[in-house]
Amino acid sequence: MLYYLFEYLEQHYQFPGAGLFQFITFRAAMAVLFSLLISMIYGRRIINYLQAKQVGETVRDLGLKGQNEKAGTPTMGGVIIILATLIPVLLFAKLDNIYIIMLLASTVWMGIIGFVDDYIKVFKKDKEGLKGRFKVLGQIGLGILVGATMFFHEDITIRQELKSPNSNQEIVVNGPAAREFQSDEKSTKTTIPFTKNNEFDYADLITWAGDGYEKYAWLIFIPIVIVIITAVSNGANLTDGIDGLAAGTSAIAVLTLGIFAFVSGNIIFSDYLNIMYIPNVGETTIYIAAFTGALIGFLWYNTYPAQVFMGDTGSLTIGGIIAVLAVAVRKEWLIPILCGIFLAENVSVIMQVSWFKYTRKKYGEGRRIFLMSPLHHHYQKKGYHESKIVARFWIIGILLAILTVVTLKLR
Repeated sequence: MLYYLFEYLEQHYQFPGAGLFQFITFRAAMAVLFSLLISMIYGRRIINYLQAKQVGETVRDLGLKGQNEKAGTPTMGGVIIILATLIPVLLFAKLDNIYIIMLLASTVWMGIIGFVDDYIKVFKKDKEGLKGRFKVLGQIGLGILVGATMFFHEDITIRQELKSPNSNQEIVVNGPAAREFQSDEKSTKTTIPFTKNNEFDYADLITWAGDGYEKYAWLIFIPIVIVIITAVSNGANLTDGIDGLAAGTSAIAVLTLGIFAFVSGNIIFSDYLNIMYIPNVGETTIYIAAFTGALIGFLWYNTYPAQVFMGDTGSLTIGGIIAVLAVAVRKEWLIPILCGIFLAENVSVIMQVSWFKYTRKKYGEGRRIFLMSPLHHHYQKKGYHESKIVARFWIIGILLAILTVVTLKLR
């Protein structure tokens, strides 16, 4: 909203400093500052309110050291993250940008699912929370919404390479000298490392459909988006098991996606790096800045010993937003690297459960691969302190983030 106010003041009154709001970097800096202040200052008030309402965590006895001490710690703290993200975005972003609209809708959508889950656990005293099938239905619904928006909305395009009218040679339209030949087109292209130009078109999967096959690419694209959103949101949910782990690793991943969003949405940087230019996606940098600030501000109260837990209100929202951001900047196939922590947590649970069921059927008793799953509990069982596990997972997350950025140039 402030963007439009200062745009009006600059155009009609030449208000000093109003032009700063035209720069994404300035608005992103303001967004991260505001989100940090909101999460750190008002976060304390929200925690006090949750304590007053006795919105405490119910801890199941898993035999982990220090586990019982966490009983009664306020949960549903994901509300802090959501508010500290939404308020700066509403203040500093262009609210008519389709990517911003999609991200705001996704935040509210996943926030509601997580909030209902936590509400049932806390106030209905049902440890299982929202039934798994309803969570999955909610994730599928978001996947359909995001996938359909990405495929059908006319403002979501990429800038294609064109033929010069004076020759048969292709020109790179990202460069300023080629602007007269630029064309924004609908496309289902995405980024995959280690391939030619790091690009892949989902439409290529249905070339067997004959002429005009491109218009049926949504039959492939939307289900893939659904799988990505479901997998990442569940991965974030599983990672939220010890103090500061989910928020810290997520902040690293989101910040990396912010780099991708900024360079992909900037015609000069995308041309210099020879990567896909995506018009209008640079505005998501504002959202990412606010989201990163909210996560870091939340860590002020969530690091060991945690004064508040994010609950499913936070973890499902975080995972869903990371997935939507990756799809928006067309880097969804980098998620297995960037969100390697989430992947490891997911895979550890799948391996543990599958092996337990297999060995119980074959030998009459279930056997385990890990001392406990998800993976971070395995290390707790081995005697590692929570703080050491979290710090080392953060370090791995940083290494994976660097590797993800490096893939920009691996062809």
